[in-house]
Amino acid sequence: MPLPPEAPDINACCGSGCDPCIFDTHDLAMADHRQALRAWQARQALKDTPQAAPPTA
Repeated sequence: MPLPPEAPDINACCGSGCDPCIFDTHDLAMADHRQALRAWQARQALKDTPQAAPPTA
């Protein structure tokens, strides 16, 4: 399972209006994490789904 990015400390922001702010960067990393997590969950669901036996000749 993909692990979420570590959240920056609340005091990590310098308050200067940086673009991007460290919190904006974290929000983008969280969006990437959510996408990776959905993909991982989909792969896990496929693993848990019984597969049909191949036809025998």
